Amino acid sequence: MRLKRLSQSVALSISLVSAIPAAFAGESAPVDSRAITEFRIGRPEKVFGRLEFLGGLELYSRNRLFGALSAIRFREDGRHFVGVLDTGHWLTGRVVRDAEGRLSGVEDVVITPMKDRTGRTYEGKGRMDAESMALHGDSILVGFEQRHRIEAYPDPGFEDSPSTRSVPILIPPNSLRGNRGLEALAVAPQNGPLKGGTVAVSEKSLDRQGNLLAAILDGPLQGRFSVRPDGEFDVTDGAFLPSGDLLLLERRFNMASGIGMRLRLIKGGDIKPGAVVDGEVLIDTDFGYQIDNMEGLDVFQAADGSTHLVMVSDDNHSILQRTVMLEFQLEQEPLTR
Repeated sequence: MRLKRLSQSVALSISLVSAIPAAFAGESAPVDSRAITEFRIGRPEKVFGRLEFLGGLELYSRNRLFGALSAIRFREDGRHFVGVLDTGHWLTGRVVRDAEGRLSGVEDVVITPMKDRTGRTYEGKGRMDAESMALHGDSILVGFEQRHRIEAYPDPGFEDSPSTRSVPILIPPNSLRGNRGLEALAVAPQNGPLKGGTVAVSEKSLDRQGNLLAAILDGPLQGRFSVRPDGEFDVTDGAFLPSGDLLLLERRFNMASGIGMRLRLIKGGDIKPGAVVDGEVLIDTDFGYQIDNMEGLDVFQAADGSTHLVMVSDDNHSILQRTVMLEFQLEQEPLTR
């Protein structure tokens, strides 16, 4: 991705990262954290349009494999999670909350190398550059860049298993740019407009009209569609709301404007074969906020029925970047307080 290349050059440098060693199966990665209490740096407000900031964490680990987090998905309990690292590793663990329900830590983190169809693991990102992920029934789907594909792993059992099948992506692989492939992979709710269909959206691979390549991979509306790009932002992940609407996480990084994060809401009813979709921007931030290279997004319903969003960043194993986890509550109507 562009951010990775720029980060390396800005580093000029600084030997940012030593070679990352291969993980052993089930390698523990104890994680320390620092609480993030203000989303906008130096400002106490909690409400940002339809989003209410609930808190966040800056995460650290002495395990040198920790970082490079590209996607995260929470289990139904809203505590346990599965993630993928773009170095070709699984990351599992659970979040811990304080008495007020705010994020207070991450525990039981384990990092395990991913296996390809033959059961092999690889160092480096050439073969196993995992960038997107979705929980889909008894499978976990993972989208890989460079060698563009979506692979299915059994759930439970994904940590120790090779992929069991490849999922047709409907988009010709030669249309996908090397480091701009399938960054968003999300499964729609069964009771929504897409009837449980799986949606894939590219980071910045374009059709002939200059729109982002995307596809509904399965279900009654299977087929290709496009997402209208907007400005300098690239898609980095996506997740469906309980309503069936799609949230797209987008990132900006360039030397002129710096780093930015945006969240766009696409109406589920607009997503259909042949469509070009666009949507409402829920939030648009820059480095004046507690963001970094935001690459992962998930949505879950809390015990009280409220809709929570969790976003995570990919630090590229760079001393210039951070791994952060941010949590918001989505208000279904504009907040008035």
